Amino acid sequence: MGHGYVDVPIPPACGVPPVTRRGLDAAVETASAAMRGMADYWAGAIADARTPLDMAVDGMRWWQVMTDRRPPRWATRHKVLRRTPLTRLRDFSAPSPADVVPTLVLPPQAGHDSCIVDFSPQQSQMRTVRAVGLDRLYSMDWIGATQATKDATISDYLAEIAACIDEIGDGPVNLVGDCQGGWLATIYAALHPEQVNTLTIAGAPIDFHAGDAVIHESVRALSDDDLRFYKNMVALGNGVLKGEFLLGGFIAIKPENELGKQLQLLAHLREEHHVDRYRLFEDWYKHTQDVAGPFYLWLVEHLFVKNELVGGTLSVDGAPVRLDAISCPVNMPAGAADHITPPAQVFALADHVATPPADMLARTTEGGHLGLFMGTEALRDHWPVVMAAALEHSRRDVDGSGARAAGRAATARERAIPAP
Repeated sequence: MGHGYVDVPIPPACGVPPVTRRGLDAAVETASAAMRGMADYWAGAIADARTPLDMAVDGMRWWQVMTDRRPPRWATRHKVLRRTPLTRLRDFSAPSPADVVPTLVLPPQAGHDSCIVDFSPQQSQMRTVRAVGLDRLYSMDWIGATQATKDATISDYLAEIAACIDEIGDGPVNLVGDCQGGWLATIYAALHPEQVNTLTIAGAPIDFHAGDAVIHESVRALSDDDLRFYKNMVALGNGVLKGEFLLGGFIAIKPENELGKQLQLLAHLREEHHVDRYRLFEDWYKHTQDVAGPFYLWLVEHLFVKNELVGGTLSVDGAPVRLDAISCPVNMPAGAADHITPPAQVFALADHVATPPADMLARTTEGGHLGLFMGTEALRDHWPVVMAAALEHSRRDVDGSGARAAGRAATARERAIPAP
């Protein structure tokens, strides 16, 4: 999760396409991960003087832990304010919230449960945001597509955001978007700038062709004028992109991570703390959700292939999506080792909005893509700084609760370690 891909450029004379180069590197890394995992297991077995029967029992328990998956859960108590077939609106507000602008989080929407933003009591983006002083806090919860909702479009999901903001009420919101939730939040902010007080995008692709992104290389290799490959995947899912397909794609990007994770489980099978952490992550990672076909094909065509968000040619229902309509404060955390969304794709937002440079904040964590949303380093050292910046533009009662909010923002900045 925290290890990123380091790409060593191969001279054109070698004649090795980028996708093939990555495949070769992945094969080497996978073999290395297998050898390390087995070596760790055998070292423990020898040290414990395990018998063949002991190792057989280890094998059975290893298989049981790997295959016993449970539905993921949100870690923090909250209320569900709104439900539709497409989304839920979850309220994480403090019992007596300060008079600050409300904050709405848009989790990633990539075939996994939205509870990644509230992964565990120790790794919760929601708790981190609220601790800064943004006490009026909400999260959207994307519901996997069904046969009843398989025809949902980009317009439907933008309408869901609008409805949630209306439900929260009381003016504009601080919009926080993670990964796919980030480009969706950006599109919404461009279409409705008056409803967005601050915009924060984390690991969110804005320029889909920037940086050394493995997904961009795959799309370039698989797409044609008719997007036949992607349409066939939706057809195989009877109108939806199956979450299992997305999961398989993520694993295929770095198979050494998957193999290493399973073999490290074997090596540490007798350490309950390791097993508990493994179960928690796998229950989230392997619990997949389907994505509505029209929505998926729209984003592949207009964002991944044509890169229209930064090209200035994107429109939704005839309304142009102009990034220069965004002039609110903008925050952009990214992961240095993120092979899904390289920092260049995130920071590209700064080149297209009308926000003054003084109201922009970019942070780079050490970890990878998932670590940006639920990793200890990101939540401890970066998110408090990012959300304190949002808090500074969210105070309403300067003489009362606003002064307390400013104090908490300063405290959060003092606790944080400066970005590299």
